[in-house]
Amino acid sequence: MSTAQGSRPVTITIIGVLAFIAGAIDMVSGVVLFFLLAVPEVVDGFGGTGPLITAAIASIIVGLITAVLAGGLLRGSQPARLIVTVLQVISIIGSLFLAVAYLGIPVGEWIGLAVSALVVILLWTPKASAFFTR
Repeated sequence: MSTAQGSRPVTITIIGVLAFIAGAIDMVSGVVLFFLLAVPEVVDGFGGTGPLITAAIASIIVGLITAVLAGGLLRGSQPARLIVTVLQVISIIGSLFLAVAYLGIPVGEWIGLAVSALVVILLWTPKASAFFTR
């Protein structure tokens, strides 16, 4: 890390890693949704194949953008912080919906929700705010 930028707090490193993990979980959830197209109960729970495919694609896109922006978080990018916050809130809402709509055991969705919530909380702590405003 360059000395001109200063040292990065450990919490920011944790945020970057968690953001990458949250993005990966969202991408995996989206791929799993595509496999669930063959399960009539799940398709019915979503109200048809269209909403299920839309949810799968949205999950993959949110996850991909979040994973890519994790590097920006590690560098202290304020735009990355804001975009990741918005994406994680969208991810939390999506995970809640999927956890309720999915008829199986949505353990992955609850884990994804927890990771996304933790990322949002950590992004806006006083230490994180100080790092991103440098």
